[in-house]
Amino acid sequence: MSAGFITHLVEYGWARQAIFLDADLTLALAAECQGLNDQNLLRIAKTGRVTKPDMQMGLQPKIQNQAKTEAQLRSDQISWLSIGQSLACDQYLLLMESLRQQLNRDLFLGLDDYESHFAFYAPGAFYAQHRDRFQDDDRRTISVVIYLNQDWQTEQGGALRLHLNDSKPLDIAPEASSMVLFLSATMLHEVLPATRDRLSLAGWFRRRL
Repeated sequence: MSAGFITHLVEYGWARQAIFLDADLTLALAAECQGLNDQNLLRIAKTGRVTKPDMQMGLQPKIQNQAKTEAQLRSDQISWLSIGQSLACDQYLLLMESLRQQLNRDLFLGLDDYESHFAFYAPGAFYAQHRDRFQDDDRRTISVVIYLNQDWQTEQGGALRLHLNDSKPLDIAPEASSMVLFLSATMLHEVLPATRDRLSLAGWFRRRL
C-alpha cells in the first residue's frame, strides 16, 4: 500500500486503489460468490444487531416492523467468510492481515482483527444511506470494499456513493480488483442499484476493546 493511499485516507476519510487483487484471485472470488448465489446459500442481509425474538413478550409486531424497515434500507444478500472455506478466501484474508499490520504500523490504530462477507446485489438491489459503526459497539474502525465485477460499465449503475462533508457526493464504480477504504464511524455512504449482478467483498478492521 503506497504512502499516498494512506495519506489520502487520513486527510479525506477515504481512499481507493484501482488494482488491489490480482486478476486470478478476483476471478476465483467472483466465481465463489456467484456459486453461493446459484446454490441459494446466501442470506438476506440485516441492519444493526440481530437478537432472538421473545415471542412470550408479545414482540411479534416489533419484529415485523423491523423486517419491513430493513427491506427499505437494503436488499443485498451476504455470506460471511471463515478461514479454510476455500483457497481463494484464505488468500484474500492473508492479504487483509498484511493490510491490517500496515495500517497499525502507519497509523497506530490498534486494529485487532478483520471480519468480511461476500455481498451479492441482484439487479435493482441497493443499500440506503448509512454508517458502518454500530451504536452499541465502536470496534469497527476502517471499512473495506473490494469489487469482483469484470467489464463493469458506468451506465450499469451500482456505484458506491460516498457523502463527503461540504462536497458533492462521490460515486465510485464497482470495477473488478479495486478496493475502497473509509472511516467506519463517520463516512455516510450508500450503494446505488445496478442493472446487472454486482459482486463484492465487504469487510471491517476492528480495534481492540
